[in-house]
Amino acid sequence: MSANVEFNARPAPDKELVDIARYVTDYQISSAEAYDTARNCLMDTLGCGFEALSYPACTKLMGPVVPGATMANGAKVPGTTFQLDPVMAAFNIGCMIRWLDFNDTWLAAEWGHPSDNLGGILATADWLSRNAVAAGKKPLLMRDVLTAMIKAHEIQGCLALENSFNKVGLDHVILVKVASTATVAQLMGLSRDEILNAVSLAWVDGQSLRTYRHSPNTGSRKSWAAGDATSRAVKLALIAKTGEMGYPSALSAKTWGFYDVSFKGNKFKFQRPYASYVMENVLFKISFPAEFHSQTAVEAAMTLHAKMLSAGKTFGDIKRISIRTHEACIRIIDKKGPLNNPADRDHCIQYMVAVPLIFGRLTAADYEDNIATDPRIDTLRDKIHCTEDPAFTKDYHDPNKRSIANALTIDFNDGSKLDEVIVEYPIGHSRRRAEGIPLLEEKFKINLARQFPTKQQQQILKVSLDQKALETMPVNEYVDLFVI
Repeated sequence: MSANVEFNARPAPDKELVDIARYVTDYQISSAEAYDTARNCLMDTLGCGFEALSYPACTKLMGPVVPGATMANGAKVPGTTFQLDPVMAAFNIGCMIRWLDFNDTWLAAEWGHPSDNLGGILATADWLSRNAVAAGKKPLLMRDVLTAMIKAHEIQGCLALENSFNKVGLDHVILVKVASTATVAQLMGLSRDEILNAVSLAWVDGQSLRTYRHSPNTGSRKSWAAGDATSRAVKLALIAKTGEMGYPSALSAKTWGFYDVSFKGNKFKFQRPYASYVMENVLFKISFPAEFHSQTAVEAAMTLHAKMLSAGKTFGDIKRISIRTHEACIRIIDKKGPLNNPADRDHCIQYMVAVPLIFGRLTAADYEDNIATDPRIDTLRDKIHCTEDPAFTKDYHDPNKRSIANALTIDFNDGSKLDEVIVEYPIGHSRRRAEGIPLLEEKFKINLARQFPTKQQQQILKVSLDQKALETMPVNEYVDLFVI
């Protein structure tokens, strides 16, 4: 026998796959804090989608694959007239909620946005519920959606804690695909073995490169990549539901598995078992539609803008702006040179600091060409310099802190300066929940007003702000509140 012949014995499933399948089928969420945060997350995520519907660059990608196609008892896309198959509905919802980079964030060894998973979860739950009602059966309840959200957050977030996909060139939406596959498969009623098969298919799949997030190729795919990932998850779950086989060593297979092919031969590391930690500690983007590593810098810039006005200074008086920051910020958004599109601009810390220092604001509209062509912005960008503070990087990775610190100092041409302003935790951080939730609710109200008449806004708010009322409401009835 040739020495090259391998023993063809089917291996036991990788523990990492088994743990995910076991978690989504067996683990009971008992945390009231997790459910309350999930409700707030639901509101915030949908609201981000409604704001995105104001942008043709987003809406041009939405609707059915074939124009005019609809599906009886299909999933409805909130804020639109579309009723689609769950795969395409997941893309639509995922695309709109992610478009403006204003939904929640999780920062660890890997970065990402766990609420990206809502695209697949809500589309699947709504589709299942409408078909159940049509067949005279009971629909899913919104508590089922919140549970799936908590578990998707947990899978994505726990995988992200110790494993950097960006360092091997992979985009974090791989974790959206994996987490969504597991949770929507559970909603569909797949067995544990079928869920294991589905999750293995997600790992075997081709994965998105981070090319579209970084210079010199930064572009708008970063705004629909999560929609693509969560829609793929729904398709893989449906494939597994047919009884299609899985691949037990999808991660660990020598030469051919994910670890060897895509992860430099390394195995995943885990900091904690799956529970409800991630949803309880997730970060909300409340104040600014900006890449999260810049949130504290933008808040500091707003403070400095007010101090400049008090001192009788303007942007023209600025000689230099120094930013002490953490390593991840430098790696992702410290950027010089031309900025070619809104996606480029909302991933440039210099741009996101310059705008509030000049205008005293940072909104989604400030990334558009009509603002970006103001020559004052590029002039100020050239005066902004970042340096890593190792203590900030350490606190960023500390599981008891998870700070996202930035410190700004302004030096003026006349030799004077403004004292350094340090912001360690953005307003959407778990350490600032009491301060943040009223503002999150206000953000939701503003976004509802962009799409719905007053009476409809009130109906949505009445349910969404009431934990018990929301949890006990059928999914299809809740989604119907958002039909236009």
